[in-house]
Amino acid sequence: MASSPSRSLWIGSYPRRDAAAGTGEGVWRVAVDAAGAFGPAERVVEVPAPSFLALHPSGRALYAVTETDQGALTAFALPDAGGPAPTGTVDSGGAHPCHVVATTDHVWVANYSSGTAGVWPVDADGRLTGEGRIFEHTGSGPETDRQEGPHAHYVHVQGDRVLVSDLGTDELRAYPLDGSGEGSVVATLPPGTGPRHLVERADGTVLVAGELDCRLHVLVPDDGGALRHAGSVPLTGATSADGSAGFPAHVTLSPDGRRVYTGVRGPDVLAVLAVSPAEGEGDGDVVGHLRLEHLADVPLGAATWPRHHAVLDGPDQDLVVVAAQGTDALLSVTVDRGTGKGEVVGTLRLPVPPACVLEA
Repeated sequence: MASSPSRSLWIGSYPRRDAAAGTGEGVWRVAVDAAGAFGPAERVVEVPAPSFLALHPSGRALYAVTETDQGALTAFALPDAGGPAPTGTVDSGGAHPCHVVATTDHVWVANYSSGTAGVWPVDADGRLTGEGRIFEHTGSGPETDRQEGPHAHYVHVQGDRVLVSDLGTDELRAYPLDGSGEGSVVATLPPGTGPRHLVERADGTVLVAGELDCRLHVLVPDDGGALRHAGSVPLTGATSADGSAGFPAHVTLSPDGRRVYTGVRGPDVLAVLAVSPAEGEGDGDVVGHLRLEHLADVPLGAATWPRHHAVLDGPDQDLVVVAAQGTDALLSVTVDRGTGKGEVVGTLRLPVPPACVLEA
């Protein structure tokens, strides 16, 4: 029988527990086939605490943040043969950078602990070419242990601007794509939401995972570029061992745009919600112009702590590859597109905790 075609993944990682940054972690490359079977993992470059990765649109450059007290951003060239080759490193403009996103001309980074966002120009091959600009956030939220100050968490490219979610202030801020102007608050979420990652539907609606309230929030475009909070629904029906709802991490849409996937740490599940226009009959909750229905919580295993995932479009079902930070493993999960039910079909142990899954 012929083997299933495989796809290549870049994997970002953290240092081993109780180990210093730069003691064995790096960027890994792994293949996974349509059935969820992994090939061997290969560390292709050493770099301290590369917790998040991004590809330049040209495919000729890869970016990695270094999530440490003194954060950094490194660009790597991706030659036709051989592994990534570093072409430049800059200070990330803050502490503990946790997200990076690249456009044709710029790279943006969110620095969690310092509550800052930074942008740098790049050339056509993705090389860093000039001075960066750093934007400082201000504010706080009601959850004093997590919202004592700003915590920039995620950057999303939206047309000619970027949206930066701030877990500490319960806000989304927008900046010009090239960083040429000051930012402004374009969405305010309910106090204590703790906005983490977000995803945008084709109609411009933004869905935000609240890390602190474990809910999926719906933001609808308004005149003038603002985003109006239309409401929210619970992300999961599962709870942690202590009865708490857990902590959502990454949120994605399925390739056909009909399902929302969120990894929830604590309960250690992949939550699956159906999303559709509100018109007509159907189950679930109507929020604004959308109908949201919780389909299933796919168990990932105790203590897996799903930090990030990527959704791959399979022939008959969705294939989700999860970075299980808590168990130092990649998990492949097949999900039925109709019911949302799924199962773990593959496990690949790594020497260090995986943190990011990026399709190559």
